[in-house]
Order: sequence, then structure tokens, then C-alpha cells
Amino acid sequence: MPRSATQPSDAGEPLGPLPQEFAALIRPELPSLIQEIGIEVTRAYPEYARLLNGPYGQAIRRGVEQNISAFVDQVASPSAPTTLRDEMCRRFGRFEAYEGRSLETLQGAYRLGARVALRRAKKVGRRYHLSPTLMLSFADALFAYIDELEALTREGYLQVRAEAVEQPDALRRRLLHLILAAPPAPRTAVTELAEQTGWPLPDRVTLVALRSPAGAPRAKVDNDVLLDPADPQPHLLFPGEVDDARRRMLEAAFPAARAAVGLTVPTASAADSLRWARRVLELIDTGVIEDAPLTFCADHLLTLWLLADPGLVDQLAERQLAPLAGLTPTRRNRLVETLRTWLETRGTAAQMGELLDVHPQTVRYRMRTLEARFGGRLTAPRTRFATEAVLRALDLRAEAGRRGER
Repeated sequence: MPRSATQPSDAGEPLGPLPQEFAALIRPELPSLIQEIGIEVTRAYPEYARLLNGPYGQAIRRGVEQNISAFVDQVASPSAPTTLRDEMCRRFGRFEAYEGRSLETLQGAYRLGARVALRRAKKVGRRYHLSPTLMLSFADALFAYIDELEALTREGYLQVRAEAVEQPDALRRRLLHLILAAPPAPRTAVTELAEQTGWPLPDRVTLVALRSPAGAPRAKVDNDVLLDPADPQPHLLFPGEVDDARRRMLEAAFPAARAAVGLTVPTASAADSLRWARRVLELIDTGVIEDAPLTFCADHLLTLWLLADPGLVDQLAERQLAPLAGLTPTRRNRLVETLRTWLETRGTAAQMGELLDVHPQTVRYRMRTLEARFGGRLTAPRTRFATEAVLRALDLRAEAGRRGER
């Protein structure tokens, strides 16, 4: 537990440590509490709403969850190690320094999160009839915990500030963060920092996402490449395109790391290139895209587009395939398979029968069934296109599932 959980309160009453059973009451509240804290913090500090929607959003969310969960873990097991939490807090501090902000905003967000957590704890206390002394101990421990987070965050922040004076690499990492800001930072700010670091600002860039942990480069990286391999989601920025020479350099620098190369975009759109590259790594993890040491987004544009919003694909599938609702799963699957083959080939019954491994007469029967259920929708270009797109997206998902079973 935080050390001050056992210190006296301002009123002079000695406060004991929180009972470990208290963690069991708080833990079920964590998912909704984390969500509530996120809403309150982004409402009070709009700059964090912007960051959560940018290329670092996932890492920031993971850090917030880590910090909140670590407090409950310490209640359950006071001697539990806090190494991951400590490093995450230092990363938060480094990130604030890279973004060029003071620590006041982040400290305010920490305090606001603590107030939201305390408000939730009071509700839990009333629900389980916990004593006022116990709730006072909780508040005391919580704010002592926030003090620890702030101290760790300050360490990371001051480390970057000190490096910025002594090491050009720190300024280059800050420049990388600034270029990837979403929405884009003012070009004047980017230009000024680029001039300060001696980095020629290119018109177009390509981002490369590395699977974590990437580690330090094992070979020299071209001087005009900006990188942050220590980031929880390591990445590099290449001026211009990643050609064969750049590819060889990347493979030599990170021979053991899987990487995804984003699209070449205007510098102001750098965050999009990184977002697409990270999405390719996610699709590799789920089996949609075949794994390889180096994967190019340009080779998977249709897949990226079709699976950009899985929830929307579900909604579209429900609407486009509504005429098949109510059928048994087996019959529905056969009709969907036939419909997909027809949309992809526009073939004859004999050609489709060969692809589907069924008799041409079976194909004709299925097509008559589809025409009866869909009516004129299959001949309307807009509807036909939407149906073909959603079937392709569903097929990509199914392929991922089949790979996972192997």
C-alpha cells in the first residue's frame, strides 16, 4: 500500500492500512470507473481527447488502466511490485515533455481522476455499509498514491528536459511526436523545431510501425529517419518513400522485429500513415493478413478499408443480408456462398457449379431463391456493390477464423 495509508489524518486520528478485502469490493467497479474517469478528464482537458484519438491513444489508454488497476492490486497485495506502473508514469512524463506541455495539465488530470474514484468509492461504501474511518483511510491512501504517480511522472518529464539540453536525439523524438499530433500541429511549430534540430522538413513521409518490443537498433539508422524505438508502440518516420535501400536499412537495424510500412502521405497526414501501419499489425495478429517480417499497407488497401470499422460491417451485413433472415444456418450459408460467387464472377450456372462443387441445376435453384428473396436489389448497382463489399469483409473474417483453427 502507499506509505501514507498508515499515517495519521489531519484530524489526528490514526488511520490503519486498508483491509485487503476492500480490493474485492472495488475491483468489479474498475471497467466502468475507468470509462467514467476518461469522460471526465477529456471533458475538463480537451487536449487529452485529441491525444486519445491520435496515434498514441491506445498506449495512453493502457497506461491509464495500468495506473488505476495498480492501486487496487496494492490494496489486495501491499507487497506487489510496481515496476510496470512506475515505468508507465515516467513515460507519461516523457510524453508531456515531448508534446511541449508543462506538468500542470497532467497533474490536474491525476487529481480529477482521484476525485472521480473517491466519488465512486463513497457509493460502494454506502452499498456495503463501510465505516467512515475506512472511507477516510481510502481517501488518504488514494491521494498518497496520486502523489507517487506525480513524482514518477516528474522523473520522466525532467529526464527529457535534461536530455533536450544535452542530446539532440531528445529534440528529434519531440519533433516526431509533434509531427504525429492529431489534429496536426501548426506547420510553423513543426518547421521551427525541425530547423532547431537541423532536420530538413520533407513534403511527404512514410511511417513504419514496429511490433513491441523493438529494442535499440542493431545497425545504423539513416540520419534523416526519426524514430522512437522505446515507445510502447515503437515507430519510425522516413522522409519520402521506403524504397529498397531503406528496406535493407530497416531490416538490418531491427532484424528480429516484425514491421508494417504505412502509406506515403503529406507530412501533415503522418498520423494516418502510422494508424494504417498499426492496423496492419493488428490484422496480422488476428490472422486476416498473413504474417511476414515486413508488410506493406499498399498491398492490403482493400482489406484495410473493408475492416476499418468492424461494428459498421456488422450493421451493414444485417441490412444487406436481411432477405436471408429466418433461414436455417446451413441454408443461409449455402445461399450466401452462391451469392458471393455470382457477385465475384457473374458466371454461368456451369461455371459457378464448378467453383462451388455442386450441379449446375443446384446453382439455378439457388439463384432463383436469391432472386425471389432479394427482388430487384441484386440488379441495382448501389445495392449490389454494398452487398459485394460486406460479403468480402465477412469472408476476410472467416478466413482469419480458419487460420486460427489450424
